[in-house]
Amino acid sequence: MSDLSPSSAALQARVSACFADRGLLADPDHREAVLHTVALLDRGALRVATPNATGEAWTVHAWVKQAILLFFATQELRTTELGPFEFHDKIALKRDWAAAGVRVVPPATARYGSFIESGAVLMPSYVNIGAWVGGGTMVDTWATVGSCAQIGRHVHLSGGVGIGGVLEPPGAAPVIVEDGCFLGSRAIVVEGVHLEREVVLGANVTLTASTPIIDVTGREPITHRGRVPARSVVVPGTRTKEFPAGNFQIACALIIGRRKDSTDQRTSLNQALRDFDVPV
Repeated sequence: MSDLSPSSAALQARVSACFADRGLLADPDHREAVLHTVALLDRGALRVATPNATGEAWTVHAWVKQAILLFFATQELRTTELGPFEFHDKIALKRDWAAAGVRVVPPATARYGSFIESGAVLMPSYVNIGAWVGGGTMVDTWATVGSCAQIGRHVHLSGGVGIGGVLEPPGAAPVIVEDGCFLGSRAIVVEGVHLEREVVLGANVTLTASTPIIDVTGREPITHRGRVPARSVVVPGTRTKEFPAGNFQIACALIIGRRKDSTDQRTSLNQALRDFDVPV
């Protein structure tokens, strides 16, 4: 359809109209708008969320997530066999990894409609539809990148890291991990939490939208929620909370320092791990 481009108002209008009235999926033009949107996601010509020019704010494109939800309705369950493995699903897996310039170690899988930029490495891991993974990023063994999550360039997701996904409601912000971040083993980031550039998360840090992220580097604690400031070094922590039955410790995260601007990214990361004794 020649009138549909990544920035086309017609593309967005047709997807939004179809989301309001799913009967429009029977119309070839509206159905094609949904399929075209997911195809653009798959090749990186469109993203669920995009940063502004300075990278300080991100815009969520709700209509793109609407297209993903509608896409499921256009697909039928089918069985796929690979050696002794059998799958039964609606969404195909990405292909042509050599042409894409991505190293993929068996049995890593990425669903059609996700985008993996050239230079990324997928160890045995999983990337869901709508996600964007930047070049130079390592998705390590058994790490998962949930639907629509935005993972920057030169990020390291260590073994077992869990990045949450979100499709509904369409306007909800996805998890955003900006360039140069390092997430230690079994770290979990969900519910639209935003890691600004070059954040270091120690092993087992869990961040939800309501997790207190407490900066303890100054004279007084400063609490953040849903967002970790750039270059922060974060470890798991607890804080005391009073309940009717008594005082108990509940989970939080502690910002214990900052990566130094005076060193390059890799040296700074290694130095942060040494200086702050961060488990990875």
